[in-house]
Amino acid sequence: MDGKHTAGKCPVMHGGQTALGTTVMDWWPNALNLDILHQHDTKVNPLGKDFNYAEELKKLDVEALKNDLRALMKDSQDWWPADWGSYVGMFARVAWHAAGSYRLADGRGGGGTGNQRFAPLNSWPDNVNTDKGRRLLWPIKKKYGNKISWADLMILSGTIAYEVAGLKTFGFAFGREDIWHPEKDTYWGAEKEWLAPSDSRYGDVSKPDTMENPLAAVQMGLIYVNPEGVNGQPDPAKTAAQVRETFARMAMDDEETAALTAGGHTIGKCHGNGDAADLSPEPEAGNIVDQGMGWFNTKGRGIGRDTVVSGIEGAWTKNPTQWDMGWFDLLFGYEWELKKSPAGAWQWMPIDIKEEDMPVDVEDPSIRCMPIMTDADMAMKVDPTYNAICQKFMKDPEYFSETFARAWFKLTHRDMGPKSCYHGPDVPSEDLIWQDPIPAVDYTLSESEIADLKSKLLGLGIAPADLINTAWDSARTYRGSDKRGGANGARIRLAPQKDWEGNEPARLAKVLKALEDFQAGLAKKVSIADLIVLAGTAAVEKAAKDAGVNITVPFAPGRGDATDEMTDADSFDVLEPLADGFRNWSKKDYVVSPEEMLLDRAQLLGLTAHEMTCLIGGMRVLGTNHGGTKHGVFTDRVGKLTNDFFVNLTDMAYSWKPAGDNLYNIVDRKSGDTKFTATRVDLVFGTNSILRAYAEVYAQDDNHEKFVKDFVAAWVKVMNADRFDLA
Repeated sequence: MDGKHTAGKCPVMHGGQTALGTTVMDWWPNALNLDILHQHDTKVNPLGKDFNYAEELKKLDVEALKNDLRALMKDSQDWWPADWGSYVGMFARVAWHAAGSYRLADGRGGGGTGNQRFAPLNSWPDNVNTDKGRRLLWPIKKKYGNKISWADLMILSGTIAYEVAGLKTFGFAFGREDIWHPEKDTYWGAEKEWLAPSDSRYGDVSKPDTMENPLAAVQMGLIYVNPEGVNGQPDPAKTAAQVRETFARMAMDDEETAALTAGGHTIGKCHGNGDAADLSPEPEAGNIVDQGMGWFNTKGRGIGRDTVVSGIEGAWTKNPTQWDMGWFDLLFGYEWELKKSPAGAWQWMPIDIKEEDMPVDVEDPSIRCMPIMTDADMAMKVDPTYNAICQKFMKDPEYFSETFARAWFKLTHRDMGPKSCYHGPDVPSEDLIWQDPIPAVDYTLSESEIADLKSKLLGLGIAPADLINTAWDSARTYRGSDKRGGANGARIRLAPQKDWEGNEPARLAKVLKALEDFQAGLAKKVSIADLIVLAGTAAVEKAAKDAGVNITVPFAPGRGDATDEMTDADSFDVLEPLADGFRNWSKKDYVVSPEEMLLDRAQLLGLTAHEMTCLIGGMRVLGTNHGGTKHGVFTDRVGKLTNDFFVNLTDMAYSWKPAGDNLYNIVDRKSGDTKFTATRVDLVFGTNSILRAYAEVYAQDDNHEKFVKDFVAAWVKVMNADRFDLA
């Protein structure tokens, strides 16, 4: 058939199958999905691998940018007019809802990546009309270009909004780098519908602490709690319990929670003057002509006083564009009763309010409107602890303003990591405990000094595998989600880390004692943090040479030693590993498979799939399993950095036989003898087609040296993951 006559008529779909509800992998729903590791691929970044945001920030005219944002706050646009002629409420919400998705358990969410631009967050029910805020910001983003990330711009807009309203803010730091793809690693819940009842997230919905980890929000598509009450049923006492748990899972205490609730509702309003059923779909489901925006009213104006967002309608204070004590004045100055908004949402409204205490209409100042409170607001009055905090704030407005400013700074910076990641002229000088401060070191080490230390560390009489394990256990706590953990600070020697089961406390104490004694005898004092990493590095280097590959494993000194006073022990509890596939260990059996937990750990460490693969193979032959188990140690040359793990894994002379719960025997096909034992984490590198492809590369006769080099590169990447000063 003549091809020119059939062009464009091929019945086979070659492009994106956007109209289908399935993918090519849906035939195998239980297959291990490696997408969260491919997420670290830089190919999606249009700015290129050589783009350096920190360097771009140095070119930014910060004051000009802030002046443009201040002007924007009062520059009402006809296509999306500002309430009372001010966008302070809009931009406080854009920033809040970007930062507010953070949760402490795994450090994911938050405003540090500009993820509000992408699904699912750009289309969450709780984020209705934040898309309009980003479009209002676009001219400023366009103007300053690469010198300001979307992530920084969104958070800064909220901080400037509070400043314009009259709050003395605590400070601001630039440094949030944008992502360019939805964060597939983040688990937001298993629900299949928006705002499904909370019950499925809890063992018992009446007991908030039974919420499924790592979740913090009470329903799918919400940032925090349902403003109408638990499962939409008003009951301030029950809501208070959910608020307390949710904010605790965001690393906030009761005082910070009360301050954020009161301060967050001091400016802006709720929108519910219409029927939510008349809104167009959310951005991800929108019509192509809507150009990435959603929630337009299809039957009325849908702007100004007729806007619909949460469904609740009204402002919390009589001066919703000003920073003042108006929220307290109304909440504690009146009795409140339940009513329904025009959109049918439950809200609390004051009884017998004075006209002068009522806010004016957003479009016509001659019209007075009823203020409102949500169930979460009423919780601050009903709950004894929150009430007492509010009473304290009311007696000292300056203290309230300072507490809110600090809590706002924490909310918007909690996922940025240590202060070394902060940039700009407004970074506060104060060290805050939640920033995990680490003292700077006052020494440098030459290459000859490093080589001398390596030699002496290997002569301490500590098994090389124990040196490697201690370095690994110290570094593996790092999580790129909020830039916490890692080897810098040597917190592995402090509570709670020194007692974690995964760190083998008895073995760890022995290694640390040897390193501390060694440190005491040094003429030039080197931090324990550096010695931990250097000792492991020296052991890796020796293992490579023992396997016939002479290689120098890079080491970058400069880690400091944190103290107990610098460490929020409760906050570090969440960093405890429940499993570590790299050391073939799991604290107990979990519903989530061991290989899925391995992917989660690898993703948090910033590893790609092939980096994870070579690290597993290397750690196995080095004999670094937790407790010294032999599972996955597919070699007769334990302690040498060979590619034996991959060679034996892919050798068809062996077959795999189940031998128990998460236990397999590697059996010689001819003799029937068990040659090795393995776990699921080992087996998956031969079973999963993608991981097997990587394993086969490293098993090749010509790739032993490549394996060693790749292992060393991945090892150094993990050891330096929290060395932001090296970037």
